[in-house]
Amino acid sequence: MISAVVFDMAGTTIDDRGAVYRALRSAVEDAGAPVADADLQRWMGTDKEEAITALLELGGVQPTPSIVSATFRAFRATLDDLYRADPPVPMAGVEAALADLRARGVRVALTTGFDEPVVGSLLASLGWTVGRGPAHTVDAVVTTSDVRAGRPAPYMIHHAMELLGVEDVHQVLAAGDTVVDVRAARNAGVVAVGVCTGALSRAELEAEPHDHVLDGVADVPALLAGREARVGVA
Repeated sequence: MISAVVFDMAGTTIDDRGAVYRALRSAVEDAGAPVADADLQRWMGTDKEEAITALLELGGVQPTPSIVSATFRAFRATLDDLYRADPPVPMAGVEAALADLRARGVRVALTTGFDEPVVGSLLASLGWTVGRGPAHTVDAVVTTSDVRAGRPAPYMIHHAMELLGVEDVHQVLAAGDTVVDVRAARNAGVVAVGVCTGALSRAELEAEPHDHVLDGVADVPALLAGREARVGVA
């Protein structure tokens, strides 16, 4: 039985209309490194400083600490501008799904490749709050600031389990819209779910080892209901 779910943010629970992709590409290319679409997709969902380091190197720019730092600042500034011009919104049906899950007693955490300052402003713009009880949107949030390494390492999911008070990985489902989201879930030993609300197609997500691929997070409550029904029949 699933007692906790862990969801990615941008592209999974939050529709930012590809702003992260655009900001990351812009910052890295302004630093002199061309970015191939495949490389950009490969590094989406990871810690953004790690992504910048990798993309700079792939584009032929030596990723010195000063260049990485300056490129990350440019990414943050561009992302802030994009978010101000076109504020992110919840993915369709996500807020109802979160409320449904929490009403059933399923604890909910968000994880992200962003650091804490970006996440704070993003949640505030959505009006989402973090804490136990029905007055809040989710129970916990884990950022790359909280762990030693971001996805595809399992640490954010395991830290979310720690915050949610869940010990058994078999009671946890993690969902995201990128390959590294699914890999992190597999590495964590939890139920790994890909969702088709990001840049990847269903076929691309299904090519990665997974447990389920859904149209979106809005379908997770029905998935859990179906799993529980099958367990009940068994």
